[in-house]
Amino acid sequence: GTGSECQSAALIADAVTHQKMACLDPKAAAVAAFLDPLLTFSQPPRVTACTGMDAIAHSLESAVTTKRNPISQMYSREAFRLCMGAFERVLSNPGDVEARGRMLLGAAFAGTAIENSMLGAAHSAANPLTAHHEIVHGQAVGLMLPHVIEWNARDEAAASEYEFLARSVGLLDLAALRQRLGDLMAAAGLESSLSRLGVDPAGLTRLAEEASKQWTAQFNPRKLSVPDFETLYGKALA
Repeated sequence: GTGSECQSAALIADAVTHQKMACLDPKAAAVAAFLDPLLTFSQPPRVTACTGMDAIAHSLESAVTTKRNPISQMYSREAFRLCMGAFERVLSNPGDVEARGRMLLGAAFAGTAIENSMLGAAHSAANPLTAHHEIVHGQAVGLMLPHVIEWNARDEAAASEYEFLARSVGLLDLAALRQRLGDLMAAAGLESSLSRLGVDPAGLTRLAEEASKQWTAQFNPRKLSVPDFETLYGKALA
């Protein structure tokens, strides 16, 4: 996955329950990661778009988890700065090798942040969308992220970090951050409405039940019950 070159985890998915489990072992970590932006030129634009949103989500989620710490914070903040400054450049000019290099480095730094602090509810909510509706992971995370940020912002420490990250890239406040994420989804050509992606409101309870069992949910700064996840999905329908 995005930034996995800097992680020591293997991901296992249950084909029946659609739940994902990460198995971590220091022996699985790479000795070195070689990031060559020239190798990304052959990937389809949609892969660039989805992995770019995933990297941004990694930087934001790892910044506020219950396991966050000074080491993870350093990497998540720099990852966010790099990705937010380069993502739209890559979208508008796929030949911009410098911007691609910044995205690669940002994704790697975000992966390092995950290694030290884990992820949160946006990834928990995204996995059932991929399993049941075949929404590509990066798109699923990207469309859920603004709603999870709104939920997490009621935690004082999380809100403070979101505000810091927003200001670090020239955004006024948390509301501007959420709006910017939506704008980037649109710029990437990624639909952010679950209803327009064919998600039936009648199925939200099942999605919420599965989201609550995802391993990343436990690290979210604010706990979510099944009804809470259902509310988030409801907001994402619009």
